[in-house]
Amino acid sequence: MPHDDLPPSGIDRLRSIMARLRSPGNGCPWDLEQTFETIAPYTIEEAYEVADAIRRGDLADLKDELGDLLLQVVFHAQMAAEQGAFAFDDVVAAISEKMIRRHPHVFADAAPEVDAWEQLKEEERAGKVPGPSSALDGVALALPALSRALKLQKRAARVGFDWAEARDILAKLTEELEELQAELTPALDGDKSALEAEFGDVLFVYVNLARHLGLDPEQALMRTNEKFERRFREVEQRLLKKGKSPKEAMLSEMESLWSDIKREEKETS
Repeated sequence: MPHDDLPPSGIDRLRSIMARLRSPGNGCPWDLEQTFETIAPYTIEEAYEVADAIRRGDLADLKDELGDLLLQVVFHAQMAAEQGAFAFDDVVAAISEKMIRRHPHVFADAAPEVDAWEQLKEEERAGKVPGPSSALDGVALALPALSRALKLQKRAARVGFDWAEARDILAKLTEELEELQAELTPALDGDKSALEAEFGDVLFVYVNLARHLGLDPEQALMRTNEKFERRFREVEQRLLKKGKSPKEAMLSEMESLWSDIKREEKETS
């Protein structure tokens, strides 16, 4: 089908493309099958792709990934418009008003306040959540577990539910590790629910420790993942030069190569 009837550029062109993809009869079968639920995982994935491009400092890739993320917004808005719920312009209007409302020091000549942003967000959440309000309202369930744990802890800390300093958390970590160890033997005989619970407690305390140290646990683990992947790939390459694969090598040989790579990285840095 010719596409010279599409707007020449800008957001209207993208919106028109999505509307045609979702057009019954002559649209794309895959796009027509999608729902909010099926598209949501792609939306999350594209947000991670944006973060990855930023972390790598690849601005050309960042441009492409931001486009992919924008497509997700347009896709959701198109599906909502088809149901008569809201349209893309409503999304733009809502976020525009929100930004003006949350920046009275810019748009209403109010004096800047350090805590004004969070206070305004809490007032907005109070109007959305039915029933008694909580300091934890609004922490998205779809966040990765480490990120959600960090946000929950930050919210609780704002109302005084927090450790005094990082050293106190180390004692709690020791306690949780002992409780985890106590569940190891029973778990080997069957039910692992208690073991899972204790392991979750350990992770939660580690997140708390990261917060007190001024670290983002999600980012820390991502960097460690990158480091592990880099070193393991190098182990594979060095084994390949010996005519071996990891399955054919002894664990001790791989550990020796790992130690060599780790030492070389430290010497280089």
